[in-house]
Amino acid sequence: MMRWLQAWISDWLDCIDMPLLLGLLIIMVTSLVVLSSAGAAEGQHFVLAQGARFVAGLIAMLVIARIPPHRLRSWTPVIFVFTLALMPLVFAVGSGRSARLWINLGFFYLQPGELLKLSVPMMVAWYLHRVVLPPSWGTLAVCGLIIGVPAALIIRQPDLGTGLLVGASGAFALYLAGMHWWRIGLFVGGGLASLPIAWQFLHEYQKNRILTFMYPESDPLGTGWNIMQSKIAIGSGGWFGKGWGDSTQAKLDYLPEHTTDFLFSVLSEEWGWLGVIFVFSLYVFVIGRCLWIASDARDGYSRILVGALAMTFSVYVLVNGGMVVGLLPVVGVPMPLLSYGGTSAVSLLAGFGIVMSAKAHRKFMGA
Repeated sequence: MMRWLQAWISDWLDCIDMPLLLGLLIIMVTSLVVLSSAGAAEGQHFVLAQGARFVAGLIAMLVIARIPPHRLRSWTPVIFVFTLALMPLVFAVGSGRSARLWINLGFFYLQPGELLKLSVPMMVAWYLHRVVLPPSWGTLAVCGLIIGVPAALIIRQPDLGTGLLVGASGAFALYLAGMHWWRIGLFVGGGLASLPIAWQFLHEYQKNRILTFMYPESDPLGTGWNIMQSKIAIGSGGWFGKGWGDSTQAKLDYLPEHTTDFLFSVLSEEWGWLGVIFVFSLYVFVIGRCLWIASDARDGYSRILVGALAMTFSVYVLVNGGMVVGLLPVVGVPMPLLSYGGTSAVSLLAGFGIVMSAKAHRKFMGA
């Protein structure tokens, strides 16, 4: 019995990338520490709820890490169709303050858009694994449908930030498949040229967010409030911060969404620039580790998928970081594994399970 248990534990440990797991655990512990402060009177509730989500995500990560990439590849179409099929339910029975984003399951609010951030690059990688690379125009057309349909449905909710991130996750997979630079330039140029047309289809609050980003002082007590209070929080922290629990912007409720979108502002005020450098160093390590695993993968599916997941994770960090300091518009993108949120945390950790699977099983994969 003892030998069986030791063999079982050893088998599990072989599937886990310990450096990556350690980096993720430190980020999650940091999240719980900051949430306990930012949540004020409800701090314990936020910590317990987020801790439960982290546990669920870690279990999903450990289970997925044991699944060989070739099996994940064979399941990919089913996973993609299932997550895409959840979108009509959001429009029918979804809930949310300014958009229909979540499906109430009673014990958990499920956000299908977050699941599509994982299933879309999986599906693109699955398709690219089956065709001749670099991708031709026909391949790009098929991938455009795989990426465009889910992204359009999410934007229709409306959730522009998540929709753009889903589109980016698929685009990264195409880039890693060796898409020619002149074609990338052509698509980027076409996207920039279409911005005036896209502007006409934005909701009024989305237009206001973009205008506020450019001129936050034009409405300091209205649409510019979030960005200005976030800047005050970050600037007042200095090098060493005010100390844990001493964020005046969060305690006095000057900073809206201080447990979700703007939790990083609270961290900056309490921990200062040293805390910011510490957390960003963790993110750089996690992203770098994932890219190294992607480069070492033995099959095209794993190489493309793991690389796309790493690059999408980096966009999460850059978008939220740029948002809280006023360098990007407020688009409702949380800081990954730091901000309070359920489906996002679980889906991200499940994605890291795919990363660990690629590393653990690479010696069994063909070229």
